[in-house]
Amino acid sequence: MLRDAFRGTTQLARFILRRDRVQLPVWLVAIVALTVGVTASFPSLYPTPEERAIMAVTMENPAVVAMIGPIYGVDDYTYGAMTGNQMLLFMVTAVAVMNILLVIRHTRSDEEHGRIEVIRSLPVGRLAGLGATLLVVGLANVAVALLTGLGLFALGIESIDFAGSMLFGVAMGATGIAFAAVTALFAQLTETSRGATGLSFAALGLAYLVRAVGDVSSETLARLSPLGLILRTEVYVRNLWWPVWVTLGVAAVVAGLAFYLNAVRDLGAGFLRARPGREHATKFLGTPFGLAARLQRTSFIAWAVALFVLGAAYGSVFGDLDAFFESSEMIKMMLPEAAGFSLGEQFTALVLAVMAMFTAVPVALLLLKLGSEERAWRVDTVLAAAVSRRRLLLSYVTLAFLASVLMQGLCGLGFWLASSAAMEEPFGLGQIAAASFVYLPAIWVMLGLAVLLLGWWPKGTGLIWLYIVYSFFVVYLGDLLRLPDGMKRVTPFSHVPQLPVDAMEWGAVAVLTLLALVATALGVAGYRRRDIGV
Repeated sequence: MLRDAFRGTTQLARFILRRDRVQLPVWLVAIVALTVGVTASFPSLYPTPEERAIMAVTMENPAVVAMIGPIYGVDDYTYGAMTGNQMLLFMVTAVAVMNILLVIRHTRSDEEHGRIEVIRSLPVGRLAGLGATLLVVGLANVAVALLTGLGLFALGIESIDFAGSMLFGVAMGATGIAFAAVTALFAQLTETSRGATGLSFAALGLAYLVRAVGDVSSETLARLSPLGLILRTEVYVRNLWWPVWVTLGVAAVVAGLAFYLNAVRDLGAGFLRARPGREHATKFLGTPFGLAARLQRTSFIAWAVALFVLGAAYGSVFGDLDAFFESSEMIKMMLPEAAGFSLGEQFTALVLAVMAMFTAVPVALLLLKLGSEERAWRVDTVLAAAVSRRRLLLSYVTLAFLASVLMQGLCGLGFWLASSAAMEEPFGLGQIAAASFVYLPAIWVMLGLAVLLLGWWPKGTGLIWLYIVYSFFVVYLGDLLRLPDGMKRVTPFSHVPQLPVDAMEWGAVAVLTLLALVATALGVAGYRRRDIGV
């Protein structure tokens, strides 16, 4: 019986590899190249033990720990310890995103578009589709582990040995497998790819937040997160393997549950059934904007809550930040010139920049929902009524624009409330609001680029996610890794004044807003001219 259930798995796996012959290698090359490339730059960036020791002390503060994880190997801060501290969390998160997208693509998305039904009409087993998907992503994670481990060891850098390098790679692969299993489970629970994607990324965001809070305040809490657990490997220092085995064991249990649910549910159905709507639509729902808002209401609310919690999580670590910094002369020596501003204010500027890039994610998702509706042939029904393409696209643009303002405001509000409760001399609400909203033009540039791609090259809309990840990397780790200024200028977020440390630059804000408007206008023009569904 079990063999019959998985009949055709290898053939379907080859088919999936054929479909992903471009996408999968791009993911692998990008992840491995980024990991190896950044690690290769450490010896030139921090050539002396003294500089590495200063960096180790800098990272021993609540704000940095909340962002990149606990610091270890401080007594002898080698290049290996630096690689584990600064790179592991970032790279396992990237691998998790890869697995979420790949699993959704070949499970719930294929089922939603009727491709699984066609496959099921052939002599294949009931579990072959899910089995082939997990087999392919499992092989992809093994490839990530091996290529990363061998690539790091091939650098020949002191303290980056074979054992630690392979553990680094395996930790990435194990985390990817864990999130592949979680995504496979959500694909059985929900009825739509949108719901499965939302729950999967919500799980990733929750794992990051639990880890951030746990790393600062509770070791037990941190270990409850798969991201926090995998950081306990302490690669290149203690090289602990037990977090990997625990992660893989939990992933096996979750995957087993996903297979069971896949075997007992009806094709196209989910265990979290959508509630029936009202019998007659409201006038608001009868408009393109109302329909767009209704389709994405749950996602909108979920992201709004998540970003408010994210802001509160970052704000909660600022209680003793100034006292910690003031106690270290080495940190004072490393500070950039910012006369009249405290270290807490400087870290606030960095945190608000990071949160702004998180806001760009739901903004792009809300806009690109129109692309997924088009691929599902549902846009044709809307355009068959008295609705122009321009009005339809601008409805989604308006929704994304409103989301950027609201969610950026919620990030700042959560940060201000939590930091005010933790600090003796809290920031002013107006100060945090200005520092948050100043990033709106950069977010609008991302929105404009998404509209431009949707209007002229809908198959290339995935590039916006690469651009957001790149922006996050250079802004988040740019100063830490001493990246060239040219790399930073490519992203709009680097042109935004980091309030309250920097002076307000209305010219830069105006230019970014103009660029966003031009990109949006060009995108609308392209959408009006191109064929729908092409």
